[in-house]
Amino acid sequence: MGAPVDVARDDATQAGDPMDQREQIRSKIVLSGHDYWQSKRQGRRMPSRADLDPPLEVPQLVPSIILLDVLREPLDFRYRLIGTKVRGYLMRDLTGRRMSEIDFQRPPSTIWSHQEWVVENREPRFMQPPYVGPHRDFMFIDAVILPLGADPATVDMLMVFVDFATRR
Repeated sequence: MGAPVDVARDDATQAGDPMDQREQIRSKIVLSGHDYWQSKRQGRRMPSRADLDPPLEVPQLVPSIILLDVLREPLDFRYRLIGTKVRGYLMRDLTGRRMSEIDFQRPPSTIWSHQEWVVENREPRFMQPPYVGPHRDFMFIDAVILPLGADPATVDMLMVFVDFATRR
């Protein structure tokens, strides 16, 4: 496996359509997660949470999923669900926690900036952030952040599919 591809810069202000970066992603989990989201759009800007039933429709992806509530005034993100594979790589269970309470995730962190971009633009964002954590075998993470909302003008949840790229 080569060097990580700079799919999303730290400032989250890359030019072009974020959908164009799909070909930069190597993970079948992340690509399948994006395909699942696309299939649920049904001509709309984004699907709503009510449109999705991952445990029944894509059970193989559930261990790699994160669902976040989008909170407003001020903007914040609360972990609603963290798949077992992702939770196994974290240093602790973050379910129910707000990102603003977590040192390495609060603004102006890279992950916060990307999620804020998705909320503002109501578009998916592919990314390959460097891995920061206790597992020395990981190089970077393939991920896609997907907006969800019952109202096409408002993102009320984010669905994230995550896969960890190892050095092996």
